[in-house]
Amino acid sequence: MSDKPVILAFGDSLTFGYQVPPEKSYPSRLQRVLKAKGYPHRVINAGVSGDTTAGGASRIDWLLRHDPQIVIIELGANDGLRGLPVDEMQKNLSYIIEACQKHGAKVLLAGMKITPNLGREYTESFEQVFHDVAEKYDVPLIPFFLEGVAGVQELTQADGLHPLEKGYAKITITVWKYLEPLLDDDEDDDDKDDDDDDEE
Repeated sequence: MSDKPVILAFGDSLTFGYQVPPEKSYPSRLQRVLKAKGYPHRVINAGVSGDTTAGGASRIDWLLRHDPQIVIIELGANDGLRGLPVDEMQKNLSYIIEACQKHGAKVLLAGMKITPNLGREYTESFEQVFHDVAEKYDVPLIPFFLEGVAGVQELTQADGLHPLEKGYAKITITVWKYLEPLLDDDEDDDDKDDDDDDEE
């Protein structure tokens, strides 16, 4: 078992890297960014194609055995595509975040948006869940995981949703913007601990 701090990239096919080479997925790209910037963290790709928030809730406890320092939660797209109840999605995301926080892990939540074919009320309620949960548990929120990628022909596969390699490059930049402050917070905490040790 590596003693490097772990970042758990936890999600569905968008995290797994559906139909792109493993090294082109966002977790693999994120690993290279971390290395280039001198961070020691190891990124674990815990994406499962087709996963819903309920599926995520059922496997988060098992995944926490990796003792992650940070968990990036990217789930909900499949709930929306299937029109699953938003209150159940909120309950599942809450369970996942609580499990992570009880384990001592920081959480970065990725928001998701869906097409309005299920009606305006469902669409707005779906998107609001991410904001409500992030506020309740005081975790940073990526407003839209697929910002600048979804629906862009040259960045997505034929479905307009799953990213191509270029799309994942853009997603990695988006994720990094919200992840880096969490890493810097950890360094600040370590510095503070060192100062405390000096005082003793």
